[in-house]
Amino acid sequence: MELQGDLSLKIPVCSVLEQIREELDDHRLAINETTTEVQAGYEEIQLLHDKIEKLHEKIEELTFLIKGTTEKQEFNINPLTGKEKEVFTAFYSLNEINDQVTYRQIARKLGTAEPLVSLYVNSMREKGVPIEKRFKGNVVFLKLEDKFRQEQAKNNILKINTLLTYWCK
Repeated sequence: MELQGDLSLKIPVCSVLEQIREELDDHRLAINETTTEVQAGYEEIQLLHDKIEKLHEKIEELTFLIKGTTEKQEFNINPLTGKEKEVFTAFYSLNEINDQVTYRQIARKLGTAEPLVSLYVNSMREKGVPIEKRFKGNVVFLKLEDKFRQEQAKNNILKINTLLTYWCK
């Protein structure tokens, strides 16, 4: 059976396809306009973010002046190894929950041995991380210096990789 194209069918199909093309062009133009608006909005948000950041710095300077100091506290810390960063991240997250943390708590969080945690903590202290140690009986309690904890939260002084944030659960 041979099909012959009916000219009367070709005209309506072409007409429908032309209408579809016009509608798609209209949608494309609308999308382009929306994209331009979104980009402009994003640029405005970036400008506002920069202004807020500068304002934050000024407020911080004023706070230091009011407290009688003119300089931010600088922490001179040697770079940590990957394992030290893991131990620090576990310690930091536990210290956010509890004021003082034990080697045992850190070891449990990491699934490692207490003596190993003790070695890493001592190594971090030698590198300049301000970890306070207190003894109660035979148990060592650790605490991160408050100013350092705040600066670490704001400025990531230790350059902890954000991929390690799963430890903070």
